[in-house]
Amino acid sequence: MSTAASAQRALRRYASKTRAVLCARFFKTGPGEYAEGDLFIGVTMPEIRTVLKSFSDLSFPEVQKLLDSPVHEDRILGLLVLVHRYQKEVEQRDDIFRFYLKNRHAINNWDLVDVTAPHIVGAHLEARPRTQLLALSKSKNLWDRRIAIVSTLWFINRGDASTTLEIAELLLKDEHDLIHKATGWMLREVGKRCAPGTLERFLDRHAAHMPRTMLRYAIEKFSEKKRRQYMESGKRDG
Repeated sequence: MSTAASAQRALRRYASKTRAVLCARFFKTGPGEYAEGDLFIGVTMPEIRTVLKSFSDLSFPEVQKLLDSPVHEDRILGLLVLVHRYQKEVEQRDDIFRFYLKNRHAINNWDLVDVTAPHIVGAHLEARPRTQLLALSKSKNLWDRRIAIVSTLWFINRGDASTTLEIAELLLKDEHDLIHKATGWMLREVGKRCAPGTLERFLDRHAAHMPRTMLRYAIEKFSEKKRRQYMESGKRDG
């Protein structure tokens, strides 16, 4: 049977001290930064996915060991195991969803959110009440709020913008740049994948009050003329 220890050994065969230093800088692990103290061993995402192929059957207790690790790559491997199991093990989906949310302490950087939340949280709530997403969007925890908005990518990809727009409205006054970027990204995807005019109607109501970064991300695919119009209507100091 696969174990967390053997998975960690497999990851460390790809470790690079040079990449670890670069990752620590890129993911803002310094004092006072949003991922202060996170540890990297310098394994790339393609390499992590290679390791995943041999350990996708890890049990919940073994995944727990990965999620409790101080090493970033261990945690992302554990989360990707949950994504794989969620996709393959239909009868276990309720348990995987609850296990994922119970272990949000392990989800403490934007990449951990972005590659997993839509495929577990979004997928699970597609045909269920989405009140948990609304609750997460009001959390004081940065990563809870990012899970809330990024999970809605699952709905967007199926043409449903309703929850994205509801949460985006709640996050208009959020103070963190990572939430501005994530929300703007989801709004941009609404414009690409949902009914024509959906994004424009939202922006017509809210552009003047949106953080500038959020607005820039949201209108990235617009024509230059339309981008200029929205930016001129937006906040000057957001």
